[in-house]
Amino acid sequence: MSTSNNEQYEKRAKDPFDILIHEKGLRISNMLLDKNLDLIVIILNNGKVLQSHISYYQRLKEATQEQLNQWRLISGGVGVCWENLNEDLSVKGFIKTAVLNSALLDLQDNKPLNNIVA
Repeated sequence: MSTSNNEQYEKRAKDPFDILIHEKGLRISNMLLDKNLDLIVIILNNGKVLQSHISYYQRLKEATQEQLNQWRLISGGVGVCWENLNEDLSVKGFIKTAVLNSALLDLQDNKPLNNIVA
C-alpha cells in the first residue's frame, strides 16, 4: 500500500506547554537551589528564568542542601532528576506548578498554600 505525500498526517501537540517543549525545544539549561531561601531557580535555554519554592515539593523540602545539589538534567533538559531523593521534575510540571502557585498566592493575599502541585 503506497501513501502519497498529501496523505501523510502530522501529529501536532495541542497543549501549549507540549508545543513549547516538543515543537519549540524549550529546555532547562541550568538550575540553582538554595535551601535557606526556600528557592529553586530554573534557567531555560531561551534565557527566561523561573523561580519557585523548594517547599512546594515534599521530597525536596526534606532534603539537605548537599542532597539538593546532586541533580542532573534528563531527556536533554526536559526534566531534572535527584536519584538520591527518588525525585524527578519535568519542565512542564515545574512551569505549571510555579504559575499556579504564583496565581494562588496573589489571590490569597500572599498567604502560601502548601503543596499545591499541578
